Amino acid sequence: MTDSRLVCLGKTLLRRIPLDNKQVDSQFARCLTTLDLISLGVGATLGAGVYVLCGEVAKEKAGPAIVLCFLIAAVSSVLAGLCYAEFGARVPKAGSAYVYCYVTVGEIWAFIVGWVLILSYIIATASVARAWSLTFDNLVGQAISRWIKSSMPLNLPGTMLSEYPDLLAVLLIVLLTALLSLGVSESALMGKIFTGINVTVLGFVVVSGLVKGDRGNWSLTVDDFINATNVTDPELIKKEFGSGGFAPFGFRGILSGAATCFYAFVGFDCIAATAEEALNPMKSIPIGIVASLLCCFVTYFGVSTALTLMMPYYLLDTQTPLPKAFDFVNQSHGRYVVAVGSLCALSTSLLGCMFPLPRVIHAMASDGLIFRFLSRMCDRTKTPLQATVISGVVAAPMALLFDLDVLVDLMSIGTLLAYTLVALCVLILRYQPGRLDASLKTKTQDTQEPVEDFTPMLLLRPRTDLPTDLSGSIVYSTTFVLLVLVILLCSMLGLCWDELVMGRYSVVANCAILALLSLLCLVIIWRQPQTREVYSFKVPLVPILPLISILFNVGLMMQLSLTSWIQLAVWIAVGFVIYFTYGIRNSSATFGRAGTSTAPSTDELQRQEESQIEEHSKHP
Repeated sequence: MTDSRLVCLGKTLLRRIPLDNKQVDSQFARCLTTLDLISLGVGATLGAGVYVLCGEVAKEKAGPAIVLCFLIAAVSSVLAGLCYAEFGARVPKAGSAYVYCYVTVGEIWAFIVGWVLILSYIIATASVARAWSLTFDNLVGQAISRWIKSSMPLNLPGTMLSEYPDLLAVLLIVLLTALLSLGVSESALMGKIFTGINVTVLGFVVVSGLVKGDRGNWSLTVDDFINATNVTDPELIKKEFGSGGFAPFGFRGILSGAATCFYAFVGFDCIAATAEEALNPMKSIPIGIVASLLCCFVTYFGVSTALTLMMPYYLLDTQTPLPKAFDFVNQSHGRYVVAVGSLCALSTSLLGCMFPLPRVIHAMASDGLIFRFLSRMCDRTKTPLQATVISGVVAAPMALLFDLDVLVDLMSIGTLLAYTLVALCVLILRYQPGRLDASLKTKTQDTQEPVEDFTPMLLLRPRTDLPTDLSGSIVYSTTFVLLVLVILLCSMLGLCWDELVMGRYSVVANCAILALLSLLCLVIIWRQPQTREVYSFKVPLVPILPLISILFNVGLMMQLSLTSWIQLAVWIAVGFVIYFTYGIRNSSATFGRAGTSTAPSTDELQRQEESQIEEHSKHP
């Protein structure tokens, strides 16, 4: 009896919502063009990082080779973006990675991803709001912070509280919440305006750097360091400034810089949250994701090139590199242009953080995994009003009181977890039989051989060139084994890198075994037949590219602190309390509904009940 209950629980946790390749009827207002999506993606991705990150990475990790760091980071980000683009073409529903997991790997994984994404977006919203407040405060000579510190100090050392309550950040979140509640077209218009200003400012930076720059800054020598710093010890010079040239910190510095630069491309996933507000999501979402990432790469590449040409990398300021670079080339007026651009960049970045948050909440509430009242839509504005207000209500106190620097790693884990599972879902779904088109499914079923038993030979020599339930199950199981192997391999590389470089036998042998087993899993997946369905975008070179994306994302996750993992575990535990006391019983899948976009909202259910009562009163 106990075994049957466990099996029933397992099936419940892994139940999936059905897919439909037709554009769903949306409760949202379909008004976003492809240009709107590109603007939203560029605005969310091209945030404050371009004004700060370039100086930090160039000075401390890569030197002029920062341009290669952005190239490597862009390639890895595009891999994740391609996976999102394929699902955007196949699943035109709001909810982003949450929905993609729900249709592929099951309800419990979808809940975990959605719940972690909510936390990531909340932290990102509060962090960017505080960064905007700090930038504006610096422009007015710290007048705001000095007044608040003297009136309402929060000097509590040893806690996560900030030095003072950031009232300006709260006001900014309140204003943005009101804007998002008015409608998506108004929000998109604001995003396009600020993104246009930001891109124009960065274009000015690139042109100024190419005109005023000195190519000699890309080929500095030890003598240049000695003359500029009065440091004569070669070992100390090498430790502080590298060995000079284009890549002063070597290949390892480039890789370290690329890992940091990867986070500069985070934010494009907000495009996937617009699936039910885009005019043609199956085409515009893939185009929007890929185009926005390419635009951001060109901009990051150009700005980092200009910055390292304008000023020697070892003299760069890690906090305000662009204004100091303009001062260095005697163009002090440029700092005011940069100030305007940084505020616009932070504004669009804040919009990109807060825009998808109520959409994920709405999707989970529509499916009944969290409280259904959060799925209610405003009939006038066609926005998830209650989810939007709740988003602002939760983010505002965090921006007001907390020092969010200690939570940045936690935000990164959430984003990387979503990227990893989306790539995993592409691997699984590509090899499943007849998931989208009913006619193809019927045809496939009619032409298939009778159900066959599993034999080891089927791992490498399937009997048909069309996916079957058995081949789909093989890929499903093998993919999760592959994920475990990748996690073990990345953990060992992160913990034992020095021993691996030194050639310690046990470490090298374990890494080699894990790598060979991972390669075997990859070959098994590759040998299985893929679906022949045709849709507007497919990730090329499956299963290789999704696996590379998974490797990179898991590797970055393994570099984050133990404290962040403990905080994540606590947040997921809180989510499980909600899921197992409410969501598992109220899930739309329990009642046989189609899922996220087609499940009736609370208001619709109430109207249906009232209509039935009225009909019954007329005809008792």
